[in-house]
Amino acid sequence: MTERDRLDLRGLLPPNVMSSEQQIERFMVDLKRLEVQARDGPSDPNALAKWRILNRLHDRNETMYYKVLIAHIEEYAPIVYTPTVGLVCQNYSGLFRRPRGMYFSAEDRGEMMSMVYNWPADQVDMIVVTDGSRILGLGDLGVHGIGIAIGKLDLYVAAAGINPQRVLPVMIDVGTNNEKLLKDPLYLGLQQNRLDGDEYLAIIDEFMEAVFTRWPHVIVQFEDFQSKWAFKLLQRYRNTYRMFNDDVQGTAGVAIAGLLGAVRAQGRPMIDFPKQKIVVAGAGSAGIGVLNAARKTMARMLGNNESAFEAARSQFWVVDAQGLITEERENIDQDASPFARKVKEINRQGLREGASLVEVVQQVKPDVLLGLSAVGGLFTKEVLEALKGSTATRPAIFAMSNPTTNAECTPEQAFSILGENVIFASGSPFKDVDFGNGHIGHCNQGNNMYLFPGIGLGTLLSGAPIVSDGMLQAAAECLAAYMTEDEVHEGIIYPSISSIRDITKEIAAAVIMEAIEEDLVEGYRGVDSRELRKFSKEQILEFVKNNMWSPEYPTLVYNQD
Repeated sequence: MTERDRLDLRGLLPPNVMSSEQQIERFMVDLKRLEVQARDGPSDPNALAKWRILNRLHDRNETMYYKVLIAHIEEYAPIVYTPTVGLVCQNYSGLFRRPRGMYFSAEDRGEMMSMVYNWPADQVDMIVVTDGSRILGLGDLGVHGIGIAIGKLDLYVAAAGINPQRVLPVMIDVGTNNEKLLKDPLYLGLQQNRLDGDEYLAIIDEFMEAVFTRWPHVIVQFEDFQSKWAFKLLQRYRNTYRMFNDDVQGTAGVAIAGLLGAVRAQGRPMIDFPKQKIVVAGAGSAGIGVLNAARKTMARMLGNNESAFEAARSQFWVVDAQGLITEERENIDQDASPFARKVKEINRQGLREGASLVEVVQQVKPDVLLGLSAVGGLFTKEVLEALKGSTATRPAIFAMSNPTTNAECTPEQAFSILGENVIFASGSPFKDVDFGNGHIGHCNQGNNMYLFPGIGLGTLLSGAPIVSDGMLQAAAECLAAYMTEDEVHEGIIYPSISSIRDITKEIAAAVIMEAIEEDLVEGYRGVDSRELRKFSKEQILEFVKNNMWSPEYPTLVYNQD
């Protein structure tokens, strides 16, 4: 009431002063009531109606929005992020109400250096940028892709405590090859075909130079760029700028954590990972990113030399749309070529160039079947039946493609064919399977949100000028070790999303410690690199915790004692 009097608000608000908890309760009651009514007809799913209601809350009260998101993260992460964000991006022109973030387009060439000063914040810690060319598994959605950048940054705020005033979603619009959007009179982006080659590169170069000129310490996360550019841009910028690509490196890290967890679930130490036989379905940016990271992890465990690297390569069989990739493949993608099987090897195994996924699983008898194909239902009954021949005590299935409709199989399909003993993980959320005998088949969501907030926060607080492979590896190993022995023996290889802030704190600390180890730390604000190097693990965890933003209403009027 003192605040109301000092701010001349008495009489302008209802008399009862509501606490934050009561405000959240009011919103939740309202949300449950409106869920059905807010739908635009029967074809509009409840999830999209929920997103619309949450978005309106974000527009009018940012603090309350993040309070609700953090308090109910398990329920609302799938709304602001995958899978609902895919639906949002597909319908973005109709859902657009106010701009959130920045748009750089092919029409802005030569203007970007001045454009960045149009953004009102003098300090930006985190940018998520997309060109809309490959949104989740939904393809080219053009300017609608901004939805994924907004969703990711919501999770940076909720999970990592990045200040929402210091985040910036960015869309780089270089056109679209989506015929439907090119003909849509309501489309909000450039209605021209995508730029390619040097013209495209020049635009991304100009953008990177502009944002790092205004905000030299910002971290840029690349999101949902098509495969052919994802790797090229990562290699082009990663040694010069503070940047990483979540589809390549984040997906890889979460998959590595799950693969290490699967080893633990088999009752073996993580150091046995190099003995795992892994069949990978999909050779796009996510698939190759996982392969490279898994190979490096194996090589590190085997001694980190050239022979270790070669030995690790032989543990993978990669199958794409044309079948098993071998050295006989014509016009092989240069990123996939290190994993092409040698002809002598596959002949001994009774396989050939282009062998089907079923044949590969039958002959290899893998410990792990890993799907990153964006092809829904790829793990057919025949493929799952073939996995019964696995030499593993507990074979693992990773159906990692997003959104839900693109998952290679469902947990029900996996458990019904392979029984209770299988380890199951997916990229999008599924419900656990009740076997009806008191046992539960755990569906582990291998979601990138376990890692990218911690990688971003750890990089920010360490002051590291780049995001190194070691920092990404430390993040993945920290996530794998987060589970207790009892949990992994039950088949739980990823923690509950409800613990996301604690998980992020641990991962950020692991990233900082690795940056110290690699002599990359440069300090953050009042803590310089010398001081940071002297911190114990407990002090680093405390340092991380103290720098995580929480949604609290600021006190405007203080009572004098």
